[in-house]
Amino acid sequence: MKQPDVIIIGAGIIGAACAEALSARGLQVTVIEQDVPGSGATAAGMGHLVVMDDNPAELALSSYSLALWKNLTEGQAPQHEYTQCGTIWVAADEEEMAAARAKAELLGAHGLACEMLAPAALYAAEPQLRAGLAGGLLVHGDGLVYAPKSARLLLSKAQARGATLEYGMVQALEDHGVQLADGRTLQAQHILLAAGSRCSQLLPELPLQAKKGHLAITDRYPGFIRHQLVELGYIKSAHAASGDSVAFNLQPRPTGQILIGSSRQFGSTEPAVETQILRAMLRHAVSFAPALAGHNILRCWTGLRAATPDGLPLIGPHPARRGLWLATGHEGLGITTSLATAQLLASQLCGASCAIPASPYLPERFHG
Repeated sequence: MKQPDVIIIGAGIIGAACAEALSARGLQVTVIEQDVPGSGATAAGMGHLVVMDDNPAELALSSYSLALWKNLTEGQAPQHEYTQCGTIWVAADEEEMAAARAKAELLGAHGLACEMLAPAALYAAEPQLRAGLAGGLLVHGDGLVYAPKSARLLLSKAQARGATLEYGMVQALEDHGVQLADGRTLQAQHILLAAGSRCSQLLPELPLQAKKGHLAITDRYPGFIRHQLVELGYIKSAHAASGDSVAFNLQPRPTGQILIGSSRQFGSTEPAVETQILRAMLRHAVSFAPALAGHNILRCWTGLRAATPDGLPLIGPHPARRGLWLATGHEGLGITTSLATAQLLASQLCGASCAIPASPYLPERFHG
C-alpha cells in the first residue's frame, strides 16, 4: 500500500474535518480510529454551532467556522440534522442585560445578525422561561447539528477522494510514524494528532486538561422551546479554571426532544454519571424553565472536553517534534470550530495562506 502523506489519529469531528480538508487539497490521507468514527467527545457533545466572543481569536475562529458550516449543510440539512435555530442568551438581571448589549454591539460590528430582546419579546419567543427575567440577546445565525453524522459524512467525502480508514489503537508516536497496539507501524510525512482528551495519553507534556461534562435528553415535546437557550452566566462556567459548575443550556433537537446541559468538572475522568452533579444541573435548568420538571428524561451521559490554559485550541505544528501536527484542545467548541480548524491546519501544512490569522492557535505559544 502506498505510504500516505498524512496520518490522522482520531476520527471524531476534528479528525474527520481535517481528513476532508487535506484530501480536498490532493493529499493522500489515512485516518486511524480506535473506536467508531464520530464517537468520543463528538458523540457526547451538544452539537451546538455558536459564535463565542470571549476574545478576538475565539470570535474569529467560531464565526469563520459557522460560515463554513452553513456552506457545508446547504441543501443537506437533513443529512446533518442541521437547524438554524439561533441562540438566545438569557439575561437574569440588568447587569446581565448590560453584558448582552455589549455582546450585541461586538457581534454586530463583525456583521453577525443579532437583536436585543426586551422582556415582552423574550417571552413571546420562549414562553416557557420563568417570569421575572430581564430580557436577552438573540443571535440569529447559530444552529445545531448531530455531530456523529457530520463526522461520518466528512470522512466519507475524504474516502471518496482516496482516504483510508484504519482501526486500531495508537500506542506511541515516532518521527513521521505511529506504532499501533497490534504491532503495526505506519509511516507518513506528516502525523496529525486529533484525538481530543486522548492526546494526553500519547503526549503527556501537552498543556491539556480534561473537563468532564454531563448531559441529559428528554422524551419528545415538540415546540416546547424554539431556540437554543443559554444563560449569560454560562460564560463564567465555561472558562472557569477550577471547581465544579453547572449552567443553564437547553436545545430543541429536530426530533422534538430537549437536550439539557451543562456541567463542568475538573479532575474527574471516569465516564460514570455522577448523581450530585446531574441533580444540580437539572435543578438549575428547571429554575429557568419550570415546566421541565414534568418532562421525562430518557438518557443521561458524560463526556470529556480537552481544554488548554488559555481557552484556545492547539492548531498547527508541534514546536519540538518533526512531522507532528496538533488539532486538539477545543474544550466545548470542538464541533463549532471543527471546519475552521481543518482549514487552518490544512493551509499551514500545505504552505498556503489562511483565511484568518493562525498565530493565536499555534502550539508553540506554550513551548518552554
